Amino acid sequence: MTMGDPAGCGPIITAAVWQTLKDSAHVFYVIGAPAAYSGLVPIQEITSPQAAAACFGEALPVLATQAACKAIRPGEPDPASAPAILESIETATHQALTGEASGVVTNPISKVLLYEAGFAHPGHTEFLAAICAEATGEMSKPVMMLVGGGLKVALATIHVPLMEVRAALTEGHLVEIGEIVSAALIRDFGLTRPRLAYTGLNPHAGENGTIGREEVELINPAAAALRTKGIEISDARAGDTVFHEALCGTFDAVIAMTHDQGLIPVKTLDMWGGVNTTLGL
Repeated sequence: MTMGDPAGCGPIITAAVWQTLKDSAHVFYVIGAPAAYSGLVPIQEITSPQAAAACFGEALPVLATQAACKAIRPGEPDPASAPAILESIETATHQALTGEASGVVTNPISKVLLYEAGFAHPGHTEFLAAICAEATGEMSKPVMMLVGGGLKVALATIHVPLMEVRAALTEGHLVEIGEIVSAALIRDFGLTRPRLAYTGLNPHAGENGTIGREEVELINPAAAALRTKGIEISDARAGDTVFHEALCGTFDAVIAMTHDQGLIPVKTLDMWGGVNTTLGL
């Protein structure tokens, strides 16, 4: 588990998770500043991931970052913490890539704080992709998929200004997103033949081109291309009804064209239990 911003909710979340899991067969460790958890739960500093299991039942295992955090004041993000925040994410990702860790759970970061320290990525997801690319020499397209409230919603565009969304969408991009989501649903969620849906970009999915041509000229051709690859996916569906269709069982996942179009229904249905799963790395 990464530290996230030590002045944010990450330490509280981490402590609560440890309290919940300490008597179970599940084991995790957090990479961060030991002081962030002082007074919340018992902690045990470790020097390697392999040491986590031996102490997990008694204390939260903490693999300390080399970069130090100064006085941590909840609710008061400090730009001086940026090196430790980034080191935590980088270390966790590398340990997952080498097999020292089975996976990574990321705590929330303050991107505004990191931007002040020179952070060059639009968000957490893109940073993870850059670390993986540098480590493996292989470029990968990260796909954000929110899971919660009975929905699985992937995003065709993530942190893109609304006025720039159309320029960011291409048929090839949509096809690649569909392939990644379908593969993840099979590999990670155990679905034999996932049923996907695209949202439309325009109201009512464009109404056959009368309220915009993006569905006819871009989204539906991408869906047709995926179907020739054996992937079951709908043409563009109206954004105001497709999530209801998914809740009723028609679709296993929805690929939304914009960030808010996809995340509003998930966060409305399950604000505190929804999980952002990064696909494609």
